[in-house]
This record gives sequence, structure tokens and C-alpha cells, in this order.
Amino acid sequence: MKIAVYGRQFNDPSVFPYIRQVFDSLTQHQVEICVHPQLNEYLQENIDTSAYTLLNCSQSIKNDIDVFLTLGGDGTLLDMVTLIRDSGVPVIGINFGRLGFLASINKSDIAAAIHAVVNKEFTLDSRELLVIESEQKVFGDDNFALNDVTIHKRDDSAMITNHVSLDGEFLNSYWGDGIIISTPTGSTAYSLSCNGPIIFPQSNSIALTPVAPHNLNVRPVVLPNTSTLTIDIDYRGSSYIVSCDSRTVIMDKPTQFKVYKAGFKMNLIRLNNESYLSTLRKKLLWGLDARNY
Repeated sequence: MKIAVYGRQFNDPSVFPYIRQVFDSLTQHQVEICVHPQLNEYLQENIDTSAYTLLNCSQSIKNDIDVFLTLGGDGTLLDMVTLIRDSGVPVIGINFGRLGFLASINKSDIAAAIHAVVNKEFTLDSRELLVIESEQKVFGDDNFALNDVTIHKRDDSAMITNHVSLDGEFLNSYWGDGIIISTPTGSTAYSLSCNGPIIFPQSNSIALTPVAPHNLNVRPVVLPNTSTLTIDIDYRGSSYIVSCDSRTVIMDKPTQFKVYKAGFKMNLIRLNNESYLSTLRKKLLWGLDARNY
């Protein structure tokens, strides 16, 4: 089995033992290890680099990598979306962050998780993505998102207005700080913090959630994932922000965007002792009596 490993730079030295445990466990299972160049720079003085080779990011990973392993939080896993693209390579994240809906493996479960992955004791959880298009092609070929597409005002600007049409029919004009268009996966991210609904991954839906709407009668809307949203933007400030997961572009002129479901999915590894419900309960502390704490 060939496993690729990715991580951002870690500022907390307390993660070093866990990183070493990851590589020790992979080596014990005689896994062929490739490391993303960005992580390799950070590991030079902390890990035996002879245990792995470098991942060639200029080549397609399809039919070359069996599993992608990320070290960090959900943002780290989201970084991999543009590298994995439509290859179908499954991803599993070890959570060095805080919440971890996507990177769901706890640091204390590293050895057991790697054993399960190597022995293929898991299922694949296919997650839908969104595509954002515009005449300027502001995100180039990386115009797809696993979590959400966001159109937001700048910190120093007045309200932004998003005129939204659904499949060619006018839906609403959203005055406020912006809008979030999220997949079911992204429904537990930024959208949730703006009172958006939690959507189960197999619901075949997307959510449109307003951010700090000016009109109190404006509420999140759940739409079929077959929908195409067209967004025309009015703003009084000098610029506004468009985000595609963790990739952000500052726009300085009115633009029309189209957002719709991508033609491919991303495969998350779900270990056999996990379920979407168990992750929700654990991360959101559901079923726990807060009076006991």
C-alpha cells in the first residue's frame, strides 16, 4: 500500500511525538510512504526522512496513491481537495486541531486508525462538491469546494447585496454581510455558525445561508443539489471577498457567479467504528447533560 502524507507547519512542538508515531506506525506496517513537499520541509529536523520519498505534485495521483493521510485539522484536509481533484483517492485526517468534523481521528487513536486503514477495515463516505464559475475564472481550474462557496463584504465596507436566481428564476436579494452556499459536508462549518441547518451527507441538498442579513425575515434555504445558483453582486465598498473553501480572492468589480454541484465526489475514509451520527454527537456534545459539568 502507498500512502501520501500532508500537513501544514506546526507551531506547537507538542505534536512532534504524534507525528513520529504516525510515521513509526506506517513503517511497522511496511507501507510505502510519500510526503508532500510542504510537510517535508518541516520534518527535516524532526523525523527520519530516509523512511519516505517525496510526492510529485506535478503528476496525477490517480492509480499511484492508495490513501491520502492529513495531519492537522479540517482546514488541512480541505487543502487536499485541489490536489486530489477527481482522482477518487480516499482521504483520512488525524486531528491535531480542535473540532475536527472531517479530520476525525483523535491523536490517541493513531495506531489503531493506521492499522484499520492498512487492513482496509473502513468504508468510503462519498461527499459532493460545489463548482463556482465566472467569466474571469477567478479560481482557475481549482474552482471547486468540499465545504462551501462564500461571497462576503470586506471588513471596512458597507453591506453587500447578492441577487440570487435559482435555475433561472429570481429567488431573493440578500442584503447583509454576505451569503454561504454549502454542501452537506460544509453545513457543519461556517454555515452552522450563521444558524444554517445541519444536512446529512446523503441528503442530496445544498444550503444557502445568509450572513448577518439586514432583513430579519431572511432565513437559510435548503435546495436540491441539482440546482444552479446565479449570483449578481452589488456593493458600495471598494471590493468584496469570494471564497472557495480556504482559497480566497478579493474582487474589485461587479461579477456574476454560477454555483452548482461538481461532476465528481471526494471519498472520505470512515473507520468501521465510526458513523456520521457518532461524529455529530461527539463534536457537538449531543446527549450530554451540561448540568453535570
